[in-house]
Amino acid sequence: MAEAHQAVGFEFTVRPDGADIKLSQEVIKNIYLSGVTAWRKRAIQFKNGVLAGVYPASPSSWLIVVIAMMSTLYVHVDLSLGMIDTIKENLPSRGYMSVQTQMVLSAILFATWHLVVLHLPAEILPEGPALVPRLDLRVARKDELLHQTVAGGCQLGSTYLLYSLIKMFSGRRPLLYSFQASLPRLPVPSVDDTIDRYLESVRALLDNKQYRQMETLANDFRNTSAPQLQRYLMLKSWWATNYVSDWWEEYIYLRGRSPIMVNSNFYVMDLLYVTPTRRQAARAGNTVHAMLQYRRKLERGEHAPLRALGIVPMCSSQMERMFNTTRIPGIETDIVQHLTDRKHLVVYHKGRFFQVWLYTGGRHLLPSELEMQFQRILTDTTEPQPGELKLAALTAGNRVPWARARLRYFSQGVNKASLQAVESSAFFLTLDDEAQGYDPEQTGSLDSYAKSLLHGKCYDRWFDKSFNLISYPNGKMGINTEHSWADAPIIGHMWEYVLATDCFHLGYTEEGHCKGDVNKGLPYPTRLQWQIPKECRETIESSYVLAKQIADDVDFHGCLFSEFGKGLIKTCKTSPDAFIQLALQLAQFRDQGGFCLTYESSMTRMFREGRTETVRSCTSEAVAFVRAMEEEDKSVSTIQNYNTQHCSCDLVPDINHIQNHINLLLRYSNHSPYTKQHK
Repeated sequence: MAEAHQAVGFEFTVRPDGADIKLSQEVIKNIYLSGVTAWRKRAIQFKNGVLAGVYPASPSSWLIVVIAMMSTLYVHVDLSLGMIDTIKENLPSRGYMSVQTQMVLSAILFATWHLVVLHLPAEILPEGPALVPRLDLRVARKDELLHQTVAGGCQLGSTYLLYSLIKMFSGRRPLLYSFQASLPRLPVPSVDDTIDRYLESVRALLDNKQYRQMETLANDFRNTSAPQLQRYLMLKSWWATNYVSDWWEEYIYLRGRSPIMVNSNFYVMDLLYVTPTRRQAARAGNTVHAMLQYRRKLERGEHAPLRALGIVPMCSSQMERMFNTTRIPGIETDIVQHLTDRKHLVVYHKGRFFQVWLYTGGRHLLPSELEMQFQRILTDTTEPQPGELKLAALTAGNRVPWARARLRYFSQGVNKASLQAVESSAFFLTLDDEAQGYDPEQTGSLDSYAKSLLHGKCYDRWFDKSFNLISYPNGKMGINTEHSWADAPIIGHMWEYVLATDCFHLGYTEEGHCKGDVNKGLPYPTRLQWQIPKECRETIESSYVLAKQIADDVDFHGCLFSEFGKGLIKTCKTSPDAFIQLALQLAQFRDQGGFCLTYESSMTRMFREGRTETVRSCTSEAVAFVRAMEEEDKSVSTIQNYNTQHCSCDLVPDINHIQNHINLLLRYSNHSPYTKQHK
């Protein structure tokens, strides 16, 4: 009943002598606290934007310009090209100021003008002036620093200079969004470059006749439709922050009408060898509290910005929709709904949905308080309502039936209120009733763990939420993430923070409970109510049957490879990613007897609002390497001859390691002729 009183803002009673309106003091208090929280958050964001912005937006950068201008004037060198003198001559009330005061004031005004002129184009124009961070990222785009660091070469002096400048202008403690205004926009590639790269990507897969036909088609496209399409793309790049990211989200993810379970959603595992506590409610309490801490810092922009190699800043815009976000189904396309400052969580356990409030008295619930709330749910013995058990299967099936069912059965009454509670929650928590996790003594435990995180029972995850936190009875955790709002590294950074906070900062008592006092006066979690008619239950069952077929078709086998890691690969002056890609090509050839078009995801977050791009790793050089490995003569001289012809780095020390890795990959292929031959 406490939640019901919180949901009602006033009482309205009609009497013979008039109407009587009574405002709830608790609600007024909550409204006041919400307003204070919102304005405090805005003030913190504004403060962070002013104090932590990188050049040319931060006060420290402005001060550097002022000091530089004044220093040059004292040595009679005017870097302002006479503008400071012009400002000094036009100052009002010059007679009341000394010459030195006029010079200082003119330098300050010039520095302010300099900051504004440089900062505004960075926000408005597609490619603003050559700011230090932009120069830095353009160097990184050419892979000068990245390639030389991996390959062990010497860095250019200009690269050192540029990276020294960005470190200087970044300040000592830049925050999450400090670099956003300084990130360059993703450039539009030329038509010729696009076509040439495409032809290069398919050359290894086509014979000479097929390749000549493809060249003819590509050149026809180059001379007919391509110029007009390129003009449209350039036009979009001028007014859009990123010319491709919004289309990528819309057409790759949101317009897909097939199930997102397995096909789109991905999972994140817990620590394999460490389980801080075996108590399910306690582990969930610490984890949820750590996530709330992360969300608060995220909303205030207080996280440190992500930077490649600790220097190159990356875009943080994807992190904005991590919490309070749900994918809403539609007939033709879905939408991503992002809300702000959600104060509750929805928990699923044994077919029941519960709403848990995350705040009390204007603060987060403590881990011990969250543990108590989750334990109350675990000990609840009520039965699911008709249709409630498999309700979430709607999010696992095709999108159109789910969209129609949502409009027809969940647009009014208790169903609308309960669905709104689910979709507006901070995130979704499943208290699973089957233990999972990696057990070295149990064959297939890693496979079962991965499949549970990927699809579960097909009805115990709300696959539309930005992410589902999954808690198992043995204390293990995991995450299932909806893919449209962000890519895997985003949720990975959050999960690393949560695991570190859980294990090293919050901790547990000797009995495995969360630390801290327990406030037993907290209201019990609220059961969400549903009135699901028979027709809707039939739709739910149809979605479940389809999702179950997809889940049963997933053949997942995982193994832990511990013979060597990326450290050994780097000692051979070889990229670990390139090593793995060559290993995959060799495994594919030995298993299937041929090559195929290969997709590898690459990151474009060094550009503003960048997400991912495609790398075609089945190149002509990779094909030549695989064929060299398949020759009878696998001597060092044979591979050295291959390296001389096709590769700029020495792969000789890696041959045995590649062979070991491929043998391990093929060990799990039951249909591999290579495996059968070597059994």
